[in-house]
Amino acid sequence: MNLPAVRHSPAAERNRGPIGEALLGLLPAQGHALEIACGSGQHAAWFAGLLPGWHWQPTDADEGNFASVRQWCAALPNVAAPFQLDLLTLPADLEDAPVAAASQDLLFCANMLHISPWPACDALMRLAAAVLRPEGQLIVYGPFVIEGAPLAPSNAAFDEDLRQRDPAWGLRHLAAVQQVAARHGLQLAERRAMPANNQLLVWQPAPRER
Repeated sequence: MNLPAVRHSPAAERNRGPIGEALLGLLPAQGHALEIACGSGQHAAWFAGLLPGWHWQPTDADEGNFASVRQWCAALPNVAAPFQLDLLTLPADLEDAPVAAASQDLLFCANMLHISPWPACDALMRLAAAVLRPEGQLIVYGPFVIEGAPLAPSNAAFDEDLRQRDPAWGLRHLAAVQQVAARHGLQLAERRAMPANNQLLVWQPAPRER
């Protein structure tokens, strides 16, 4: 694609294959997915193509991405029109949020937590807890600091660069993210090492006590 409105992320181009392969192994044949921070729309187009039984809803805080998303996904009937969703401005009462409670089988978010202020992590977990069905999954992709594991030099340099660009950014410690998730009733079900020192993290709503 070379239309003027189309944006291109080299990172999304590189990682869509490994992420897509993981999704094929983790997800059932059908479902409803809400993508947070969809960016250019490359992931939405790729994953919706791989998962034709899924209804894919892209969202982003920046409406400037939406023309690109529409171009990337133009030929895919299972991708809905993107809408604006800014985690940092979520209403206190999520009944007023644009996504119905317990309506999603997947909440997907790639490469966002390290380029967002820390409160975005809490907002992501709060939203996931509200909109996921009991068997749903929150799948997060990106680089993380794993306690007890050496930080790859490339990730250390990336973290330093991010913090120089914005002190509120930076690689997140997985243990801290897990604490936030647990506070919202989500439990880490799986962690997969991915290419280029990234992680694919899968959270699920914790079983409710009867």
